[in-house]
Formats: sequence, structure tokens, C-alpha cells
Amino acid sequence: MTMPRPAPKTRYYPVNGIDLAVHEWTSEGGGAPLVFAHATGFHGRVWDAIAERFPAHPVHAIDLRGHGLSRAAPIDDWRLLSSDVSEFLDQSGIRGAVGIGHSMGAHTLLQAAADAPGRFARLVLFDPVILAPEFYAPAEALYTADNPHPAIRRKRDFASAEAMIERFGARDPYDLFDARVFVDYCRHGLVPAADGEGMELACAPEVEASIYASSRSNPGILDAARKVDIPVLVVRAQYTTLNDFKSSPTWPELAAILPQGTDLHRPDMTHFHPFQDPADAARIIAEFIGQA
Repeated sequence: MTMPRPAPKTRYYPVNGIDLAVHEWTSEGGGAPLVFAHATGFHGRVWDAIAERFPAHPVHAIDLRGHGLSRAAPIDDWRLLSSDVSEFLDQSGIRGAVGIGHSMGAHTLLQAAADAPGRFARLVLFDPVILAPEFYAPAEALYTADNPHPAIRRKRDFASAEAMIERFGARDPYDLFDARVFVDYCRHGLVPAADGEGMELACAPEVEASIYASSRSNPGILDAARKVDIPVLVVRAQYTTLNDFKSSPTWPELAAILPQGTDLHRPDMTHFHPFQDPADAARIIAEFIGQA
């Protein structure tokens, strides 16, 4: 059983024209810093249930651009996300960290590790959005301004966090989530509405749609992976189809092109592994960094 960890303090870092929010837990335990990066549509506080299991480590959970408290406009290139993280790492002076990412956040950390050697000592990547090489070949855009990604139609307004919890608690895929993680997602995933009435999604639907639409915007990610010469654990979930949000988007050969890559296939888990079973995700992290 884990003991409650004090709530983090949120610090803002000026990067690439925005204020990047990072939720930070201090520690006197002497462990390596842990840097967490979340999936599309979420925020740094979805990692609370895992962060509290590592009291000996200082933790930095990033609200990536356009998510959580890092207010920003839609994007068209994922390399901007990794540039934000590299800028944060430079400003904070963090070195030798363990980067822990999920989905889009895992892609972002791998690119940042290639761009900022020495900042990370290890990476744990849960189902990174890193596709097979053929998916990065030039092709006609799937989504455009006239045909945006369906996420743009997501409900954005809620009377309160409790209303969001009630609305989504029994719905797919939220019904897969650990109860604590689901509540953290809702409570920290809303901000006061611009019109002063109630709350709205911190990750605006147009931002979320832009990230999905630009998911193939970084064709250099596979070359970047080949340069990341540190231990990297790739945790892959079940695969059904790339059109299924619960399916793994990760190229099965990713670990093989990493100089020190290890593949962990978990077909018993969906793409939401860290949300489904944060205790299991924490165990994987602990074992990989030698803290089991």
C-alpha cells in the first residue's frame, strides 16, 4: 500500500511562445528524476496514481502543449511538442532522468531524448504512437480544415467535474480506467469556461483533433530512435486496428531498431494500460529502473 504523497506544485516554463505547465513533486530520497508525458487529450495529473508510488524520486509531470494548464492553439507538427520538452529540460537543468511516456507523450519523449542527449538515462514508453515506416510515406492528408478529425465534435462544456464523472464513468473506454485515475482525469482535465459559466475541457476539441490529424507529421522519429543509445523499454498493448482507440499504434519492430531497446508485449492490456492498471504500470517502471 502506498502512502499519500503531497500534492505537486505547478511551475510554468516559457517555451516556444507558451507557458508550459509542469506538475512537480520534490523528494529527498535521492532517486533519479522521473519525467512523465501523457497521451493526446489528457494531462500531467493522470500520472498521480503512479507518481505517488515513487516517493524517493522527484517527479515532473508535463501538461503538453494545448493540454491541461499549458494553454495553446492547435498544431500541425508533433516536433513542436518535443521541442517544448527539450526547452523545459534545458531550463530545469534536469539530467539523467527516467522518461515515462504514454502514446503521443511516449513519441514526444523519444524524440526529445534524441534531440537532448544526456537529459535522459532511461525511457519507459507505453504504447508510443510510432508507426511502421510505410505509414510515414508522403500521402494525401486524411484530415483537413474541411474534414477535421472527429475529436473536434467532443463535448467541451460541463457544469462541474462531478458532471463529467457522471456522464463518462460508464462509457467506453472510460469504464476501463482505474477509479482513481478516472477521477484525476476529470478533476484536472477541466478549466473555468471562457464565458464564465461552468467548466470546459482543458484540451480543447480543436487542439485534440489537430494532434490526431498530424500524427504522421514526424517521419524522422524512426531515425531519431536509432540515435537514442540508452536503455528503452517499449511496452506494447493488444493490436486490433489503427482505427480503434484501444488498440496499440506501436510498430512491433520499434524496440529492435533502438540501440538498447527491449520489447514487452502485453496483449492482456489495451492502449490505456497506465490508466487501466496503474499499479501494474508502476511495477513495470520500478523493475526497469531497478527500484523493485
